[in-house]
Amino acid sequence: MSTKIIFSTNQKHSLGKRRCTFCTNQMAEIDYKDLGTIKHFMDGFRRIKNRYYTGVCLAHQKKIANAIKRARHVALVPFTN
Repeated sequence: MSTKIIFSTNQKHSLGKRRCTFCTNQMAEIDYKDLGTIKHFMDGFRRIKNRYYTGVCLAHQKKIANAIKRARHVALVPFTN
């Protein structure tokens, strides 16, 4: 169902332009039931991280935000910590 995504922790300090994780892995959809992927885009207080910190493009950031909001509504992810 879900594919393994490689999240680079040194993207901020690497040389060159940062790439969107989803664009490089050619993922078309972000599923709200895939909690392993969603948790990388939330901070310790369960808020959605900014694009500046995550390094994803605008289109995928909107899809991530929508998936997190759906997961909250279905009670897979808490609203706050």
